[in-house]
Amino acid sequence: MTQLSPTTTTAPAPDRPVERTRTRRGRAGRRPRVLVAVTALFFALLYLPIAVVTLFSFNSQKSLTVFDGFSLRWYRAFVHDDVLISSLGTSLRISLVATAGSVVLGGALALGLVRSRTRLGSLAGLIMLVPLITPEIVTGVASMLLFKGLGVTLSTGTVMLSEITFSLSYVTVILRSRVAALNPEVEEAAMDLGATRWQAVRLVTLPALLPAVLASAVLIFALVFDDFVLAYFTTGVDPQPLSVRIYSAIRFGVQPTINAVGTLMLAGSIGLIALALFIPRLFGRRGGLDILSGS
Repeated sequence: MTQLSPTTTTAPAPDRPVERTRTRRGRAGRRPRVLVAVTALFFALLYLPIAVVTLFSFNSQKSLTVFDGFSLRWYRAFVHDDVLISSLGTSLRISLVATAGSVVLGGALALGLVRSRTRLGSLAGLIMLVPLITPEIVTGVASMLLFKGLGVTLSTGTVMLSEITFSLSYVTVILRSRVAALNPEVEEAAMDLGATRWQAVRLVTLPALLPAVLASAVLIFALVFDDFVLAYFTTGVDPQPLSVRIYSAIRFGVQPTINAVGTLMLAGSIGLIALALFIPRLFGRRGGLDILSGS
């Protein structure tokens, strides 16, 4: 009789491709230390000077190098400084007028560019992008030369006109994306029900654009309030915007009061930009600053 050999069982080979895939994924998920270090260095160089200014705005002593303790001394000095308060009021007036003017004109221009189906409308849309890529100092010098050539005295009014012209492109770009997303058949349905063209725009289009309009208005207010270059070239002797007044004071030495003013302006700008990003989501719609935030 022949003897049968015992059956031998072999363990299945490990699934090496799966392990290799997991290993590659683990390596890919790890962040290079050099990248982390460069990112940390970038944010440190970007925000460390701002943090120092904010810290020394609470310094109890008149020193820009030695921090002696927390105090609101320089904030109280700013409140009681009539010159800075006057410049603050001037900046607020300029920002309000520039915001209102640019939103009205930019909204009308956005509607016209989207609804226009001619080559002239496409060309105008491209021209509207030019101020966004033009250096602001070029715009400031050009505005000053224009006013000088026309014999117009530089004043708060010239600053307002320059800021409206500069901010118009931002409003148009923001609102244009929202207008393009609207369905024109809704306006046509309103006119079929008896509404005029203006009534259809006022009762149908404008409510749909309200989140984007408010978001662009808040953004423009923050940009104009903090603007220095354009205000510097187009402002008169007095009253001066707050940014120009701060620059004039810094030329004779940095005072702790300037640190307090800069901190307040920074806090206000951050709050306004955050509000501009939050407004479209508050209305439960996409639009507004989504084109700028990339969301």
